Amino acid sequence: MNVLVLEKVGQLALREIEIEEYLGPRDVRVDIRVVGICGSDVHYYQHGSIGPFVVEEPMVLGHEAAGVVAEVGKDVRSLKVGDRVCMEPGIPNLEGRATRLGMYNLDPDVRFWATPPVHGCLRDSVVHPEAFTFKLPDPVSFAEGAMVEPLAVGMHAANKARIKPGDVAVVLGAGPIGMLTALSALAGGCSRVFISDIQDAKLEIAAKLGSVVPVNVSSQSLTETVLEATAGWGADIVFDAVGVPNALSQGVEALRPGGCLALIGMPGKAIPFDVVAAQVKEVRIETVFRYAHVYPRALELLGSGAIEVAPLITDRYPFSEAVEAFDYACKPEPRSVKVQIEL
Repeated sequence: MNVLVLEKVGQLALREIEIEEYLGPRDVRVDIRVVGICGSDVHYYQHGSIGPFVVEEPMVLGHEAAGVVAEVGKDVRSLKVGDRVCMEPGIPNLEGRATRLGMYNLDPDVRFWATPPVHGCLRDSVVHPEAFTFKLPDPVSFAEGAMVEPLAVGMHAANKARIKPGDVAVVLGAGPIGMLTALSALAGGCSRVFISDIQDAKLEIAAKLGSVVPVNVSSQSLTETVLEATAGWGADIVFDAVGVPNALSQGVEALRPGGCLALIGMPGKAIPFDVVAAQVKEVRIETVFRYAHVYPRALELLGSGAIEVAPLITDRYPFSEAVEAFDYACKPEPRSVKVQIEL
């Protein structure tokens, strides 16, 4: 089949390869229509590894996808040929202890698209379990369906933060995950969300998402802005979607006593953290790794119009220009949020 393959660090190619995937009784075959480019895809392209995951042989990239069911296994009941779907890219060991405890995102045996050595979905079609394939509501486009994967990260973070109606939140970073986290926080009950970045173009997009207050930290103090807006109390929740030291320090400063710090962004290396500053506020720290049990709720929110992700899809490329799409995603314009490839 036709694929976009990472041959080695810094080298992508559009070519045909053979991928052996057999349709099991509870599987579906999906013809891919749209794939989003994630930061992890770019990182593998530029560096060849993320932590312990190292690309040692050619690997197909992509894990944010939507498409059309082309074939179903004999025991499939919830889907049929022609259904428009999106797919959760991580398949856990269903017998594993983490899965049985409801934390299947933490299963050490999970097979996740475009995580070495597992091929991703930037190809003609994939075979996927029915249980991790979800029908798109009629109003949701393929492009929006491919946004469910990064949206699920934001929703998982919002769930772990235990939002209460009327909470004030801060999101550090106005990239795709940051903006989707802001939307998730608002949908979860937050009255307003402050979002920080250093690029005005992204903050202008964020300001149009609802009750979102943009803060350019290159010219404004995030802590002072939040404290002034909350009568000196601070935010109930801070979501860190960047994972850099100075942002993390600002996040703790902006929190109220007893507030929650939710860590989403993954630092490239160990970073310092002021434990005492968090202790004196009794900050509750939540960590986020992917997501679990989120896709159905995300699709309900998209289908009802409670969350709109279309404004965040800023760049589209045909599959024939997939290499150019990745090169652009490595050095995007400030106005860019999500780059997608259309098959």
